[in-house]
Amino acid sequence: MMFGRVFACFLYVTLGASGSAYAFDLDAGVTEKSGPLVLFKFGFFSYKSGKKDDAVEAYRHAAQQGHRGARWALANMYAAGDGVVEDDFEAFKIYDKIARDGIEPGSNESGYFANALVSLASYYRRGIPNSPVQPDLAQARQLYFQAASVFGIPEAQFQLGRMTLVGEGGRPNPRQAKKWLNRARKSGHPGAAALFGDTIFQEGHTVRGLAYMTVALERSRSGDRDWIRSIQEEAFSIADEADRRTAMALAENMLTKGGN
Repeated sequence: MMFGRVFACFLYVTLGASGSAYAFDLDAGVTEKSGPLVLFKFGFFSYKSGKKDDAVEAYRHAAQQGHRGARWALANMYAAGDGVVEDDFEAFKIYDKIARDGIEPGSNESGYFANALVSLASYYRRGIPNSPVQPDLAQARQLYFQAASVFGIPEAQFQLGRMTLVGEGGRPNPRQAKKWLNRARKSGHPGAAALFGDTIFQEGHTVRGLAYMTVALERSRSGDRDWIRSIQEEAFSIADEADRRTAMALAENMLTKGGN
């Protein structure tokens, strides 16, 4: 998840990239009864050192003491099967706990809360097989809306725009969908740029729509490249030669100047 990776980088800077790592032993003064912040830091540095078993253990003890960051990190590990057996339902329960506990306005822990909302929305969107969590598109859309509107998370804005465009979890609303997709596009989200471009292309804004799709394809990650290439190539085949040339020039200008 992109937001998760960005937030992990934030943690690395916040906790410090230097200094000695903790050792989960008496000599270092770190035990399962240590305070939640000490355990969380130990878990973080253990994870960065590749000691994921130690990280999981520390995160669990810190989470039991109510540390949001530890809960978030532990949920991510379960969701990805990273250092533990993959267990989406266990991850869901931890994300749900973070979301239900809420957050004070302006809290420096708001990133954990926002990330939990996006993760929960994804689970509600598809459901979790062999668990009580069934697909609930309305709930997914509401969670994406909260993360998109209150916290401005580009991935949430993209997913909300996509659901609103086709009417998943509620009535379709192309105007609102374009608003959310455009916000995510301006934040550099390739998927949002591609879908926004395709939408305005279909509305007759051929050059700009094709340019956005072309830029999105160039900046896309491997997991999104196929579907973005598909809509870009279809639009390219429909446009006339003059519009293609103009769109390619505009896309090149966007890529060169780093604009959106």
